[in-house]
Amino acid sequence: MTLILTFLGKGGTGRSTVAIAAAQKLSDEGKRVLLVNQETGPGLSLQLNAVVGPTVTEVNAGGQSFKAVQLHTAALLDENWEKLKNFEAQYLRDPFFKAVYGQELSVVPGMDDFLALNAIREYTESKQYDVIVHDSPGNQANLRMWGAIGGVDWYFRRFKQVFQDSQFYRSISPFIAPITGAVLSSSSTGDIWNQPATQSLEEMVAKGKAMVRDPMQLRAYVVTTDDDMAIAQGKYLWSAAQQIGLTVAGTIVNAIVNATANATANATANTTTNTTDAVSTGDNIALADLTAATKAFAPLPVTALPYSPNKHLWQPLITALPDLTKVVDVPRAMSIDTASSTVKLFLPGFDKTQVKLTQYGPEVTVEAGDQRHNLSLPPALKGRSVTGAKFQEGYLIISF
Repeated sequence: MTLILTFLGKGGTGRSTVAIAAAQKLSDEGKRVLLVNQETGPGLSLQLNAVVGPTVTEVNAGGQSFKAVQLHTAALLDENWEKLKNFEAQYLRDPFFKAVYGQELSVVPGMDDFLALNAIREYTESKQYDVIVHDSPGNQANLRMWGAIGGVDWYFRRFKQVFQDSQFYRSISPFIAPITGAVLSSSSTGDIWNQPATQSLEEMVAKGKAMVRDPMQLRAYVVTTDDDMAIAQGKYLWSAAQQIGLTVAGTIVNAIVNATANATANATANTTTNTTDAVSTGDNIALADLTAATKAFAPLPVTALPYSPNKHLWQPLITALPDLTKVVDVPRAMSIDTASSTVKLFLPGFDKTQVKLTQYGPEVTVEAGDQRHNLSLPPALKGRSVTGAKFQEGYLIISF
């Protein structure tokens, strides 16, 4: 089973640096690693001192080699458009996309994330990698990408049910099988929801939802510094991740230095006959202050990373990183107690004024911050009305 690691945090906190160090650490441990970069530009190539593009490339960041790829939306769009056309040709007698070419298509907002998500899915299902390290913007958009899997499931399930419950569907259902059989040039029976393409989509979405909720398949780490704004943004993203069921396994705090420290480090380097040797033996390396982060992110484990003036000195970072693949012991995003008919949601960065709970028919929706989540309830609670809710010590407790 492939494990996907992704990193959340405010811009400028060193997420890409941590991702590269993580890829190196896991490669050192003998794992087959793919570093997937979702931010276009020359930054990754400069950090790795190697050209990384849309084709998987073998790189080396100071130790064991690993694979790396930079996702280019235009290339992914062309590739997936051709797959769609081939898929359509299998089912439709007269495919209507055949005259449209991928190179003609513009990238609409939001398409980048869906294409990236599909690329990561394909790399995962290739079974060529033990770990995929996902280097992304690490913000709300990134979380919406992972949350979109559950969103697709909700839309599919909800509209399917609405459609099937309608008088219109009941009126036309006797005719659906022969019509779809004619359109798809097949001898299929049953309605459109039981077609192979529809079932394949449902299975894919179900697998995706299970992946997001399983920390042994997908987990996130918050990357921050000891700056108050970086910590606040990291905590907000931690809470937003909880909303979609994504496990945040820990917090990584990068050390930063102020202008005075930089000047001191530079002066020391200038008076040293061999700057590289001085750095490699530990000179001018300082650990981050964990005081504020430990308090803000409790009960998550918090790890300090060292600062080094040599940006290509990876070993101190690799050594300081925690075990990134072990079984995690952190609060679950959602826990259900059917005996007491309660659901507990862990939302550590929010208070009761920031959380909104609504129910429309059988659907229970929780909105916190900029995330909206439809609860997946077990059969014992599904369809029951909410009788009460309270916010207690970071938990939203819902009674049915």
